[in-house]
Amino acid sequence: QLQLVESGGGLVQPGGSLRLSCAASGFTLGYYAVGWFRQAPGKEREGVSCITSSGGFTHYADSVKGRFTISRDNTVNLVYLQMNSLKPEDTAVYYCAAGPYCLGEEGMQYWGKGILVTVSS
Repeated sequence: QLQLVESGGGLVQPGGSLRLSCAASGFTLGYYAVGWFRQAPGKEREGVSCITSSGGFTHYADSVKGRFTISRDNTVNLVYLQMNSLKPEDTAVYYCAAGPYCLGEEGMQYWGKGILVTVSS
C-alpha cells in the first residue's frame, strides 16, 4: 500500500520549534519531489515548502521564509520540515505530499492524512 505518514506535530508556544517528518511506505520517496502544505481553520490549503528529489532545489512560501527549513534523507526515506520561531498564524493541519514536480498541489500524486500543529500560549 502506497502511503505517506506525517509525524512530529503538536502544541507549541509562540516562538518555539517543531520538526515534522514525512515517511513513505510502499514506494521510494527519493524518486519524488516532496511538498508540505497546510490548511488553517476556515482557510484554503496552501503550499508551505517543496524540495526536489535530489534536494538540489527548495522553495518556501513568503510567510515561512527564514523560519522553516525543508530537508530530506533519501537513505531512510524521510523528508523533514524544521519549523522555528513559530507564530499563532502557523496553526494548521500540515500535509506532506509527493509527486514528480514542485509545482504546487497539481504536481503531487500522493498525500498524507495530515497532522495538527497548534501554536498557542
